[in-house]
Amino acid sequence: MAQEEEKTIDQLNEEADIAADYLEELLDIADYDGDIEMGIRNGRPMVQIVADDDADIKHLIGRNGEVVDALQQLTRLAVQQKTGERSHLIVDVDGFLKRKRQRLRDIALDAIDEVRETGEAVDLKPMNSFERKVVHDVVREEGMKSRSHGEEPRRYVTVYLKASSADDED
Repeated sequence: MAQEEEKTIDQLNEEADIAADYLEELLDIADYDGDIEMGIRNGRPMVQIVADDDADIKHLIGRNGEVVDALQQLTRLAVQQKTGERSHLIVDVDGFLKRKRQRLRDIALDAIDEVRETGEAVDLKPMNSFERKVVHDVVREEGMKSRSHGEEPRRYVTVYLKASSADDED
């Protein structure tokens, strides 16, 4: 993937505004009550749907986050249609991604502990690119190495001791 030029804060805020408008329309159509919060995180626009009614909001997350993933893809397309540029917008529903990141962090730390105890590489279950990125980041923070293997949708991460020659990530 080619490196894209860094977007300005104004461009990121514009993407978040477009996304918020799009998601508000979707919430109206679905007759869900929800507030939209916008921001920028790690150089990416972020929009979160927050609601008081847990029953409705859970439908926007779906089983294992499938619905929130679909919402993110649709919202990115809406932003791209308006701006003419690809967006790396993040859509979250009721803190789902924060909870998911914490679970992935725990999985990565458990694998790191096992590698340190046994000296053997540890393969994790297949994950999507977002999940693998979280794991790679945690592994790097802990001074270890990781590498993705396999083909979508069965692509998975292997965690190694730093002395290993497997330095590549996705």
